[in-house]
Amino acid sequence: MSDVYMCQVVKNLKLNDTTYAITVISAGLAENACPGQFLYIKCGEGLMLRRPFGICSVTCETLMFVFEVKGQGTHWLSRREPGDVLDILGPLGNGFYFPDGNIIVVGGGLGSPPVLFAAQSAKRGVTAILGFRDKSRVILVNDFEDVCDKVYLTTDDGSYGICGQVTLPLGEQLKYGEFDAVLACGQLAMQQAVAKLCERYKIPCQVLLEERMGCGVGACLVCACATHKDGRDYMSRVCKDGPVFDAEVVVW
Repeated sequence: MSDVYMCQVVKNLKLNDTTYAITVISAGLAENACPGQFLYIKCGEGLMLRRPFGICSVTCETLMFVFEVKGQGTHWLSRREPGDVLDILGPLGNGFYFPDGNIIVVGGGLGSPPVLFAAQSAKRGVTAILGFRDKSRVILVNDFEDVCDKVYLTTDDGSYGICGQVTLPLGEQLKYGEFDAVLACGQLAMQQAVAKLCERYKIPCQVLLEERMGCGVGACLVCACATHKDGRDYMSRVCKDGPVFDAEVVVW
């Protein structure tokens, strides 16, 4: 159930030059959060619109979210210190659903934090495949290793892990392993490639879509995306109908 929470910052950790992980305390928010949902946070007094952030990790009374500094709002957020209070609306949206069997989580860049929460919540074994631009962008590896059976890292330039895209190790895992679902988050082109691989190997795939948002609750239609079901096309709202969708319904 979503609501507005005034959450105290307990930790602000800088992960690399532009990426931060903030942990806030709120037992009510943590209790209601599900993997794949997001938080809608006020980022400064002068900015009217909230900013959406995927939930990265949850304990019984804390939540962590990860973000990259891109503008005035996220710059303000990166300056928050322990003891500061954030105005958070959430948790919002529909999250992942989990089969009883083994799963693969796939994260590309800043799409990795939301699938960490999914990995932590899985019912059975988890394999993680994470892709980054280069070694300097790699984040949360130890966190994934703590909860996953296997973790594969790729970088575009080969400076860390496997050289290439996440589809390289994913294809190998789908070809030779036994998995009941793939859960993915990242850039749209990456998710489309993941969805095509899953279709080829007949593995159910869920994708967490990231779009610009205005209201966060389905009223403004800024985040509308094309989907199709039962032979008909629909415009779905990422914030309200998603952000997690079955890959087969997304019009890529």
